[in-house]
Amino acid sequence: MSAAPILITGGAQRLGRHCAERLVDDGHPVIVSYRRERDELKALRERGIVTLQADFATEAGIHDFLARLKAETGALRAIVHNASDWAPDSSGDEAGATFERLFRVHMLAPYLINLHARELLEACREPQRDIVHLTDYVVQKGSKKHAAYAATKAGLANLTLSFAAMYAPSIQVNAIAPALIMLNEGDSEAYVEKAKAKSVMDMIPGPGVIYQSLRYLLDNRYVTGVTLPVDGGRHLR
Repeated sequence: MSAAPILITGGAQRLGRHCAERLVDDGHPVIVSYRRERDELKALRERGIVTLQADFATEAGIHDFLARLKAETGALRAIVHNASDWAPDSSGDEAGATFERLFRVHMLAPYLINLHARELLEACREPQRDIVHLTDYVVQKGSKKHAAYAATKAGLANLTLSFAAMYAPSIQVNAIAPALIMLNEGDSEAYVEKAKAKSVMDMIPGPGVIYQSLRYLLDNRYVTGVTLPVDGGRHLR
């Protein structure tokens, strides 16, 4: 249990929401950022989770979020960078704009938040403070259809190493690299079977495995600068 809240960016749905709810179950106060208003936020607010709107697609939006975050709390136990944009590549005129948006969401926002929220982490009186980056399995192999996504997530993975060295020993910085963890509503049986076959574990595990990995990092005082792969052994195929 922590007195200072844990921040999860992109915490309104899917993995972020699951981790936010599990942290509350475990007695931790939680702040989540969200890009747009959605029905799921009502349930989070009813559980006492603080919700802050954030536009990480612009530098101004990132700084605005930081100002409101500091107005909300004077300390943080941890920052979990989960905000993400699974945008496909384009060969049209918007290709550059897509890459720049993904760069800001996946790299610039974590970079600036890590820099400017360091004081909030250092204000936490607990013996352990953490930053956790959610990267992606695709960083290891690239992507034919999501090259900009893969490249910017790879940049986030590299930021893990830099901030781990920069902030040691007072703040631990690690990453979690998931493969496919959850299905989307409407996914076909054919897609499910194809997705399961990509890993030797032959399963779609659900978001609990990400929370287990996050919990490990939050509870271990001697781990920094590492990436935990949560991919069902896809490298063994």
